[in-house]
Amino acid sequence: MIRYFALLVLAACSAGTPHFRDVPATRVAVNGSVFDVRVRDDLAEAVRVNMQYAPRLGPIRGRAAQAMAQVSGCPILDVLGDAAVTIGVLGCDREAGERLLQTAVAIPNYECVDTGIFDHIGDSYGYQVFECTAY
Repeated sequence: MIRYFALLVLAACSAGTPHFRDVPATRVAVNGSVFDVRVRDDLAEAVRVNMQYAPRLGPIRGRAAQAMAQVSGCPILDVLGDAAVTIGVLGCDREAGERLLQTAVAIPNYECVDTGIFDHIGDSYGYQVFECTAY
């Protein structure tokens, strides 16, 4: 019984906020931080899922922006939130494939590799696991 409760609590930790709840997540690791990233309309959400000391957004902001940019394919104009859940404003129209503004948050060059792992959450949700490294 306790084991199932712990599993439920852990699964809820990476669940999206209400705006992103029904959107499947893509798991991305960026320089030691692991995020579940969801994209809806002109926003992206990065939920940090690994245990990591991060009392404020400062050290995590760039990593979250990098993860959201990798998943969305758009530059990130702004990152808001805290060290656990961040929201990024996308700098392009994903459907039209056009950039909206050139004043995006500076994102370093990075390379992401698909680990070939696809994890499932329950019966209908899953995420692809990527490992990203800035260079």
